[in-house]
Amino acid sequence: MDWGRFAQQMAAMARDLLAQESVDATLERITHSATELVEGCDAAGILMLSGEKVRTLAPTEKLVVDSDELQGRLGEGPCFEAARTVDGERVFRIADFTREQPRWPDYAPQAHALGVGSMMGFLLYTEDQEFGALNLYSRKPGAFTEASELAGWLLASHAAVAFSSARTYAQMEEAVATRHAIGEAMGILMGAHNLTEEQAFEALRRFSQQHNIKLREVARRVCERGGVD
Repeated sequence: MDWGRFAQQMAAMARDLLAQESVDATLERITHSATELVEGCDAAGILMLSGEKVRTLAPTEKLVVDSDELQGRLGEGPCFEAARTVDGERVFRIADFTREQPRWPDYAPQAHALGVGSMMGFLLYTEDQEFGALNLYSRKPGAFTEASELAGWLLASHAAVAFSSARTYAQMEEAVATRHAIGEAMGILMGAHNLTEEQAFEALRRFSQQHNIKLREVARRVCERGGVD
């Protein structure tokens, strides 16, 4: 492992992550960086677990999606185990999928059948009932060494900070857009029906609750159609 070259690549990646314009772009840069920076890594992706629902973000290959879906179907696998651990296992490394894996008796042989030879995972965040991990795959057994694990951990540490910042920024943008839409919708209702601000907001809120539609979606409808109907 050429740690000098790795440090230079990590610095370049860190700058690139800050320059990304969306959460999706940030995640794609992270997973592609994994295949470039971590020795033995053939594919990478980010698994998001909310309760028992699995989503795959920024997969570099279909293998990643197939593995995540397999964990979801079985309700078993290293990511599920990490999510259910109180403190969360921050790093896992499965050296050889050709060998029996007692911790995941159903997942391991089926993952091997998909083409997984070895695997590493790094916890990105835990938040309420949500969990996110960066997963790295190799088609070869024994592909990941201690050096690979350290490189992956360093990458994941940078990725966790960038991911958190990107999500926070996206949430702020969404909140501002939602607030603007609600204000515009209230103005439309006030002008059309001679309502006060409080009455206009109450009309939006009541329609949202009665029809189980998010308030921002109700506001969007008002802006497009001129009313809640």
